[in-house]
Amino acid sequence: MVLFSYLPVVILAFLLEVVDSSIGMGYGTILTPVLLMIGFDPLQVVPAVLVSQLAGDFLAAFFHHEFKNVNFYIGSKHFKIAVTLSLLGLIGSMIAVVIAVNLPKLLLNLYIGTLFAVTGLIVLATKNKDYGFSWTRLLCLGSLASFNKGISGGGYGPIVTLGQILAGVKARSAIGILSLAEGVTCVVAVLMYVLIGGNIDWLLSIMLSIGVALSAPLAAFIVRKIESKKLKLVIGISTLLLGLSIILRTL
Repeated sequence: MVLFSYLPVVILAFLLEVVDSSIGMGYGTILTPVLLMIGFDPLQVVPAVLVSQLAGDFLAAFFHHEFKNVNFYIGSKHFKIAVTLSLLGLIGSMIAVVIAVNLPKLLLNLYIGTLFAVTGLIVLATKNKDYGFSWTRLLCLGSLASFNKGISGGGYGPIVTLGQILAGVKARSAIGILSLAEGVTCVVAVLMYVLIGGNIDWLLSIMLSIGVALSAPLAAFIVRKIESKKLKLVIGISTLLLGLSIILRTL
């Protein structure tokens, strides 16, 4: 009976992970406040979302590889990009946390909202343009995304996805690479939570993870079938709307 009561949570995780693994954003950003509104405690929600996102990201990366949206063989360019973004995520987040504790919440929200909106506009304005790959642009935008994650607690997915596109990575490959890089970041976050003595609600974590696991092959299939330019359009519009909603909510 208890497990049945968690069915809405499983369905919610499934739907949001389909969106997240299809366009590179949406899971944690939407799921966390919804679970809080349902009545879960913040100390239950945060680690459970991290655990389920860890499972979802690695499964999504596997299926993106299987559907040939991305190539994760060791030594491939996509694998090197994912490793680079993972390392940037660890370093940038630690630096940003130190800064974040000294900034008012209003400024943090305006910062991330403006960043999302501007980045979304850039992608929409350049949706018909194909960029040559640039490690320099990737490193700069990857560092910005990592800083964004540490300073705001979110916003990693949209900026990493869009940053890769602006650095010359194909949209469907960018989403697959994000899954692997964010999975590594979640592993570290979960380990840190355990090390500092945090209690993990394993029932909630498992229910969320079930929904996430069921969504992974469907999301990878969707990305495989969507034309790259249309995918860029969806990603750009989603990020722009997310940024504007954060700005309006803050003001």
